[in-house]
Amino acid sequence: MQLIKDQKIIDDQQQFIADDQPLPSQGDITVSVARWKKDREQLLKMPGKLGVRLSPTDAPEDITHDLNVLALIEVDFPLYTDGRGFSHARRLRGYHHYQGEIRAVGNFMPDQVFYLSRVGVNAFQLPDVQQLPTALSTLNDFSRSYQ
Repeated sequence: MQLIKDQKIIDDQQQFIADDQPLPSQGDITVSVARWKKDREQLLKMPGKLGVRLSPTDAPEDITHDLNVLALIEVDFPLYTDGRGFSHARRLRGYHHYQGEIRAVGNFMPDQVFYLSRVGVNAFQLPDVQQLPTALSTLNDFSRSYQ
C-alpha cells in the first residue's frame, strides 16, 4: 500500500490485524490497544515491526510504558470530524516524547494533513491513494505557523 511518510510517497507493508483475526507468524503488523494488552508477550516475540492503533476512545497513556518497543502508532480517524486523533498525536510527541512513526489512518481529508503534521504525525495513509499527491502538496501550504 502507498502512503506518505516523512514527506515522500512510499510503499509500505504494515498490516493491521483485527482483534478477531489470527496473528501471522511474521511481518510488520499493527494491532488494537485491546489486543496489545491481551497478547503483548506473544507480540513481542514476533519478528517484524510492531505497531498499535489508537482509536478515538483509547488513551495514549495506555501504551506509554511500551513506546520504546513500538515502531509505529496509528491514530485512527473513523470520522473526519472527530478531532481526538489530533490530541492523541500531540500528547504522544509533546508529553511522552515518542520518536517513532505516528501514522494517521481512516477518514481524514487531505486538507487536514498540514495540521496533523503540526501535532506530530509524520505518516498519512489515506483511504484513496489517488489523493496522495494532493495531500503531499498540502504539507507546504503555509510557510509560517502561529502556534
